[in-house]
Amino acid sequence: MSGTRVFGEPIARREDPRLLSGHGRYVDDIGQGALEVAFVRSPHAHARIAGIDVTDALDVEGLAAIYTHEDLTGRMAEPLPLLIPHAALTHGRTQFALAKDEVNHVGEPIVMVVARDRYVAEDACDRIRVEYEFLPPVVGIEAARAAEHLVHDDVPGNVAAHMVQEVGDAPAAIAAAPNVVTLELEIERSASMPLEGKGVHARWDADDRSLRVYTSTQASTSVRAAIAAKLELAVDRVDVVAPDVGGGFGVKIVHPWPEELLIPWTAIRLGHEVKWTEDRREHFVSSAHERGQVQRIRAGFDDDGRLLGFEIVLWHDNGAYTPYGIIVPIVTTTQLLGPYKPGAYRAEFYSLYTNTLIVTPYRGAGRPQGCFAMERTMDAIAERLGLDRTVVRERNFIQPDEMPYDHGLIFQDGRPLIYDSGDYPAALEKLKKLVGWDEFEEYRAAARAEGRRVGIGMACYVEGTGVGPYEGGFVRVEPDGTVVVATGLTTQGQGHQTVFAQVVAEELGVPIDRVVVTTGDTRRFKYAVGTFASRAAVMSGNAVALAARKVREKALRVAGEALEADPRDLEIVDGMVQVKGTPGADIPLSTVAVLSNPLRYAFDEEAKRATQFSAPADPDKPPVADDDEPGLEGTDYYSPPRSTFANGMHAAIVETDPETAEITILRYCVVHDCGTLINPRIVEGQIHGGVAQGVGGALYERMVYDEAGQLQNASFMDFLMPYATEVPVIETDHLETPSPLNPLGLKGAGEAGVIPGSAVLASAIEDAEGFRISRMPISPSELHHLRESQPPPGSGLRDTGRTGSVPATGGQEATNEEVTGT
Repeated sequence: MSGTRVFGEPIARREDPRLLSGHGRYVDDIGQGALEVAFVRSPHAHARIAGIDVTDALDVEGLAAIYTHEDLTGRMAEPLPLLIPHAALTHGRTQFALAKDEVNHVGEPIVMVVARDRYVAEDACDRIRVEYEFLPPVVGIEAARAAEHLVHDDVPGNVAAHMVQEVGDAPAAIAAAPNVVTLELEIERSASMPLEGKGVHARWDADDRSLRVYTSTQASTSVRAAIAAKLELAVDRVDVVAPDVGGGFGVKIVHPWPEELLIPWTAIRLGHEVKWTEDRREHFVSSAHERGQVQRIRAGFDDDGRLLGFEIVLWHDNGAYTPYGIIVPIVTTTQLLGPYKPGAYRAEFYSLYTNTLIVTPYRGAGRPQGCFAMERTMDAIAERLGLDRTVVRERNFIQPDEMPYDHGLIFQDGRPLIYDSGDYPAALEKLKKLVGWDEFEEYRAAARAEGRRVGIGMACYVEGTGVGPYEGGFVRVEPDGTVVVATGLTTQGQGHQTVFAQVVAEELGVPIDRVVVTTGDTRRFKYAVGTFASRAAVMSGNAVALAARKVREKALRVAGEALEADPRDLEIVDGMVQVKGTPGADIPLSTVAVLSNPLRYAFDEEAKRATQFSAPADPDKPPVADDDEPGLEGTDYYSPPRSTFANGMHAAIVETDPETAEITILRYCVVHDCGTLINPRIVEGQIHGGVAQGVGGALYERMVYDEAGQLQNASFMDFLMPYATEVPVIETDHLETPSPLNPLGLKGAGEAGVIPGSAVLASAIEDAEGFRISRMPISPSELHHLRESQPPPGSGLRDTGRTGSVPATGGQEATNEEVTGT
């Protein structure tokens, strides 16, 4: 092992000096002199395309080409792939690369214009006339559920998918319970808004018949496969590279986006480099949204607050198409269980089409909605029984000695929902101490005496991470001692070049500054899945560790032959292979790399130094054995038996202004358990970034459509995001319960910070105000309106919104029950 420990240490991110000094290389930095693309996109949410007239655009100087769907042939003319089919997705629909006969949301691409630069291309777009026959738009869950109009004529009731999962008889358990709460909750649409939008650059080599594509993606290998299939090319003639990617958060996981096919298709047709860089307006109207769900909950519980039965029906707005299937609502219904034993459980969802932008997983991917459902329920139970909110949670926790815990459900990857490890009571104790939960009433009393209104809230979550099916890793020791590492997944700011270097340095016993990591380049690694769902460290971290162990084993064997020592007596320390306890009996790992290749080149200085070890141990044996290969390198893959489950708990203290209703976060505390920590500093960074997005989703960010399907806030003038001044100082503590499912004991951390954001802040605001908060995000004006609509103080916790019946199915009414909610 290395003389200086690197695994588990808070090493500074190696990427940052380059990126912070302006030396990053993004898609738009590539291909100077390439032809550029602009699109004519639909200004209408729902319409038939009656005609396209490009005549006036043909005179624009610098125009290279104009394409519509009629120009697409073969597989390019077919709809884009449905990436994750599911039996419950009975009416999956995907768009065409260029709209064929109909547009189903504002921003759908209809015409592609290629010109010498983007300015000329946009001038030509302005001259193209598209004739539309307007169709009635379906906007929002209520309209989709009513189904007075259809998004797709062949999809009854606008229902893309309907699914039920259940364990036991939840309705019967709830009916028999001594206490029941019923809630109707809503999370509005939001979007991830990475600093860098999408971008694609393509270069075709006609002589070699090879294609190279640069794209800002989270799944370069999958994009490569899609391009090869759709353009009908051999996959080994296509290379896809993700250079520096300025954020993804899920919006760049779709593979392919229409532009990722159209740009290389055009480069081949024109025999010229072609590029497209998304502008911010395009990103708002043509990328992807998430979050939008309405949830109806019934929970039965005993007088101690223990759940006896839990039932949820939710309606999910999947937008105009379903390219990523129904992952978001499935994640909601399986992961809302959190750290609790729900008793009997029933989850039902309807995924509905609307004439709005498509939904793809956005950091959290259904988990924030699920956490909101369960944690709002826990708070409602505590309020009904007059119990402390932490006590109710404690009484429902899965205990450490019950791990692994099988919920009896099927997880998003089709495998059983089994928690692998965790200690939820210990995490709660840490959180209570960190935030000062037991002392808060004294603080509240002091604040009240000053005329201030404060509240405290908390929320717990369990996050499925490290989903398969696999990731791979490659490790090679060069003759100069450099260790080259490659893995196929991409990086969008997570610090992969640091953490994977830490893993390999620790496994090989080399200084970390000798390790060079490459990600997201199909020229370096051909098979991968992608970076999403908090899977990178678990999947590629273990893959590169396994590959490094292969290299280590071979290095010790080769060095053992050179040093005439048993490999079991050798160790690698700071890049030197040495006999344990025998100073001076050593050989550089770089020399071992030379010795591993029988063809030792005379022009390599390290090869010359290695000649003293060059005599074969047995001259009668071939230089390379049948079960061996030249070089000091190894490739391996990690494929998990099932997902690992990280967990955590957040607490927040807020102040709400009595006059303006402005909401200020005074403290924000996080306790997180992602198993073994490779780099605590990077985990902290992931949590901080996630909390910032959670705050945005709870208090600021929403996508507002009017009844015609027009996005009303499609610019940063109108779409609110928290500044650094709105993101609180984040206080963190960690718990490490290693996963037994992988060699390094890892669980993911990428989405931890964002998952409980809406739940914890709703809890804190509710505690400050004294009435129920059931819809997020919440603004000061909305909070003020809720205050005005409340009954007089002194009547207990007052419910916001309406009472009455809610639909139990796509268009059917439920039994008449009191519902607290939106």
